[in-house]
Amino acid sequence: MGMPEGKNLIPVINTYIKHFSRQGWAILTTRDWHSPNHCSFIEQGGPYPTHCVQGSRGAQFHSDLVMPPGMMVISKGTDPKKDARSGFEGSSLADRLEDLNVKTIFVLGPATQDCLKQTVSDACNLRLQVVVLQDAIGRTDHIADTLKEISQEGALQATTADLGLN
Repeated sequence: MGMPEGKNLIPVINTYIKHFSRQGWAILTTRDWHSPNHCSFIEQGGPYPTHCVQGSRGAQFHSDLVMPPGMMVISKGTDPKKDARSGFEGSSLADRLEDLNVKTIFVLGPATQDCLKQTVSDACNLRLQVVVLQDAIGRTDHIADTLKEISQEGALQATTADLGLN
């Protein structure tokens, strides 16, 4: 299962990656990395179609995404018996950010309602400064509500224009 709207986000995501790389900032990405029998799949009684199965084509990053050297990939959802919506849940993300002494994170991605929202919430609970990159997130029917909720959590919002990248 791909996320069709995800492909439309790639040019702006690449703009951010290029900018952050030039700043010398660490770039980390999270990915779903599920076993074929993951509990979140409909076939196992979960709410989602089969997606991001470890080693499958569907788990690969899109070929147009520019992955800079040294970019860290953090896998989540690796436990077949536990769903992980947040990039922090059941992963090494918090440890990697602490190792790098990161205090501010910029968050983007297509799965706004579930994964991005929960990742932002967890990051705020860890007392990280969070900036959601609005022009590089998925659009859902409930995007206004989602953005309001993450703002109430303490997250800021920005766009390429706000950062002078247009």
